Amino acid sequence: MKIAIFSDTYAPEVNGVARTLQKLSGYLQEKQITHKIYVPENRGQTIEYSGVERLTSFPFLLYPECRMALPNFSSLNQSLNDFSPDLIHIATPFNVGLYGHYFGKKHRIPMVASYHTHFDDYLDYYHLSLLKHWFWRYMEWFHRPFEKVYVPSVSTRDKLYKKNIHSNIGIWGRGVNHQFFSPANRSAEMKKRYGIKEKYILLYVGRVSVEKDVQTVLNTFKSLPPSLYDDTHLIVAGDGPLLSQLQAAEPEKTTFTGFLKGERLAEVYASSDVFIFPSSTETFGNVVLEALSSGLPVIGADKGAVPHLIDHGSTGFLCPPKHTQSFVKHTETILRNEEYRKQMGYKAREFALTQSWDDIFSGLMGGYEEVLKKKKVLTPA
Repeated sequence: MKIAIFSDTYAPEVNGVARTLQKLSGYLQEKQITHKIYVPENRGQTIEYSGVERLTSFPFLLYPECRMALPNFSSLNQSLNDFSPDLIHIATPFNVGLYGHYFGKKHRIPMVASYHTHFDDYLDYYHLSLLKHWFWRYMEWFHRPFEKVYVPSVSTRDKLYKKNIHSNIGIWGRGVNHQFFSPANRSAEMKKRYGIKEKYILLYVGRVSVEKDVQTVLNTFKSLPPSLYDDTHLIVAGDGPLLSQLQAAEPEKTTFTGFLKGERLAEVYASSDVFIFPSSTETFGNVVLEALSSGLPVIGADKGAVPHLIDHGSTGFLCPPKHTQSFVKHTETILRNEEYRKQMGYKAREFALTQSWDDIFSGLMGGYEEVLKKKKVLTPA
C-alpha cells in the first residue's frame, strides 16, 4: 500500500492536526508502509521530516502563522506520478487538498478525507457568519468523491451527517502518550521556575485566540472566592494572536509561558491541579486527553467534542459554554476537596490509559484496506 497524504499543516507546527499526522507518519514508518506527505513549506524550519514534500506557501489571512500552499503544479504532478499512490488521504479542504482531490479523480485513485476543524464556528468568532452557507455548499461538493470521510468524534460525525456532507463517515479518534503525559512528571521545580508561591495551580494549554474562548479561563480565575483566589495561580501555556494583549491586561498571579513542548509541557500538566478548557469549537480536544493522562481533573465546555472525553462528576465537569459562574462553581468544588480531586485525577488517568495510538492507527489501516478492496471490486477490469 502506497499512501499520499495532503495537509495544510505538519510538524514543526504545533496543533492537533499536525501532531496527529506526524504520529500517523511514525506509525506508517514503523509498519513499513510507504507514504508521502504533501504540505506547505514552514518558514524558518530547521528539521527535515522523512517522507514530507514541502510546497511554496504564503500566510493565511485569519492565521498569519498558518500557511497556504502555492504549489508548482507541473512539479507536484510529476512527484505524484513518480510516487504512484494506491490511496490518497486528504486532511484539508483547501488548496493542497484541492490538488490531491483533482489528481485522485483524474487518475481514479481511491480517496478518503479526514475532517479536523469546525471552520464554520470560527467564522462566527471572526464576524464572517454570512459565509457559512457557502462554506457548507463547498464542503458538500468537496467531499462528494471520497470513499469515506473520517472525523475525530461522534459529535463531529453527527454534525456532518446533518449537513449531508457524506453518507459514509467513520470515527478516527486520537490517542495519547501515557508515558510522556504522566502524573510522575509532577515537580516542585516548576513552581520555582515561574516564581509561583500559591498552593493551587489552574492550567490552560492551547492556542491563545478568540475561538478558544481563553477569556472564560481568565474570568473564572478572577471570579473565584477571595480566599481561594489568594491561594491559586493561573498558568496559560500557548501562543496565539491574543497573547500579547492578555499579558498586558492580566494580574500578577497569572503566568503566560508562551509555547511549551517536550518535558516542560509534561511537567506543567503534571504539576497543576485543575485543567480548564472552555473551547466549544473542538472536533476532538487533544490537550484535554493530555491533561487527563497527566492525572488532572478537567473542566470543559459542554459542546463540541470535549464532552466525549469528560465523565461529568467523575473525571471532571462540563459547563455551558462561556458560563463563568458554572466554571467557578466546579473549580471551587475540586480545589476545596483534596480527596475528591485525587479521586478525579486517578479516574482521569485510568480513562486516558485506554486511549492507545496503536489501536487507533490499526483501525485506520483497516479502513484503508476496506476502501481499497471495495474500489477493486467495483472497478471494471
